[in-house]
Amino acid sequence: MTAATTPHRYRVQAREVETADTATLTLVPLDQAVDTPRPGQFMMLTAFGFGEVPISVSGGDGDGTLVHTVRAVGPVTRALHAATPDTIVGVRGPYGTDWDVERPDARDLVFVAGGIGLAPLRPAIWAAIRSKHRGRIVVLVGARTPDDLLFSRDLGTWERRPDVALGVTVDQARSGWRGNVGLVTSLIKRATFDGARTTAFVCGPEVMMRVVARALIDHGLSESDVRLSLERNMRCGAGLCGHCQLGPLLTCRDGPVVGLDEAALLMATKEL
Repeated sequence: MTAATTPHRYRVQAREVETADTATLTLVPLDQAVDTPRPGQFMMLTAFGFGEVPISVSGGDGDGTLVHTVRAVGPVTRALHAATPDTIVGVRGPYGTDWDVERPDARDLVFVAGGIGLAPLRPAIWAAIRSKHRGRIVVLVGARTPDDLLFSRDLGTWERRPDVALGVTVDQARSGWRGNVGLVTSLIKRATFDGARTTAFVCGPEVMMRVVARALIDHGLSESDVRLSLERNMRCGAGLCGHCQLGPLLTCRDGPVVGLDEAALLMATKEL
């Protein structure tokens, strides 16, 4: 129980600005390192003096280093977003279910991200690439504007890889943008994959995930082959407090990654 409730101290080793309100923090342990998270799991991060929030893991090398991409939307996330190298933060976890992306079969894998939703998908995409997956790997990314796109270096690398089919779109173009303009669902319609033998991984705002899920079903996927990452008001991270209850699920324990067959009706209930 101590491991579930007591944060470990980590030091900010590096901070990289992604967008105007988003930064990626590389954290190294000062105390004993937490267990290595699996792609899709999350940590509870503490900004001392401000509070604690759940943040998905966006990277790491399995050597105790953690990578988290934080968007500044409230007092705690603003404090974490502004953390400079050598700042001490608290970490506990990992918590929740994972994407379960490393599978030995030859199914096609389709990753669909909206905005900050690319952060929890990023380690799963790299895990699929490193596992030398035999099926197609399709990565579809949407953002509000070109300035809101995350992980520009990763996008460039994936675009150049022969084993990855990358599609990027924005809702609103800026001067000089030569890419796609429109909803991320427009990329699904043009993507090449066999819906009957595809597993999809979707993360973004709930309205985006609902629309994407419908588009994937129309493309031939079954509900059980569409995996979503749900966000709710997680407080304890360990399924004890009940703040993140969503119908029969406690999203910190039974999620955040769930199949559409479990989540379709529950997602109709908006978070307060």
